Parts: sequence; structure tokens; C-alpha cells
Amino acid sequence: MTKLSEDKEAATFYAGAALIELHRTETTNYRDNLASGSPGLWVVLRQTGVSHLTGVHGDGRSGGRRSHDGAGNDLVDQVAMPAPIRAAIEAFVAEHHVEREFIKRKRDRADPEALAYRAGKREDLE
Repeated sequence: MTKLSEDKEAATFYAGAALIELHRTETTNYRDNLASGSPGLWVVLRQTGVSHLTGVHGDGRSGGRRSHDGAGNDLVDQVAMPAPIRAAIEAFVAEHHVEREFIKRKRDRADPEALAYRAGKREDLE
């Protein structure tokens, strides 16, 4: 990473170029991010002696989970979304978003006898 600038409160680094993948199944999350008033991108850095960029996502719900390895070694932080990227994501949502009805699945009722102790089966264990 290269430090570009620094002041008393913050430092700006260049971590490298990143490809932002957009998925049609996540347009609802992109739309919610854009409508939030302060849309952001989630940047994932992996510390490998020298930190490097591993991903940038427009969906905060899955962005960090998709890129990091789960070992807790990755740094995931939200940054403000630049206007050109916002325009590209807005165009993607306009082209690909399909409103889907939420369908709540019903669970099967639990069988309280499924794990119950059964007398007479003890001899099977001996």
C-alpha cells in the first residue's frame, strides 16, 4: 500500500485497483445501499506482512463475508461511494432489478419423541 496523504485525523492510502462485481440477485441490497443517504463500498484488505486489497463490494450484507477467509485476519471497512461508481450501480439496478415477493417458509413441527429415551432398547447397547 502507498500512503497518498495524511492529516491529524486520517490518512489516505492507495491499496491497488479492484474489480467490483455486481450480481443480479443482490440488486435489492444495492438499492437499499443507494437509498441509505450515504451509500458506501466495503473494502476488504488482507494482512500478509504487507496488506493488500482483496475485494470491494457494493453490498454490505454479504460484501465482507464473501471476500474474507473467516479467520479474522481481514480488515473490512466501509468507505464513501464515489459518484461514478454510484451511477454505474444505479444503472445496473435499473436494468436488472426484479421485485420479488417474500415467502416465509413454514417449519415442520418438532417431534418431541424423536430423541426420547426408549425403555427396552438398552440391551442393544450392551
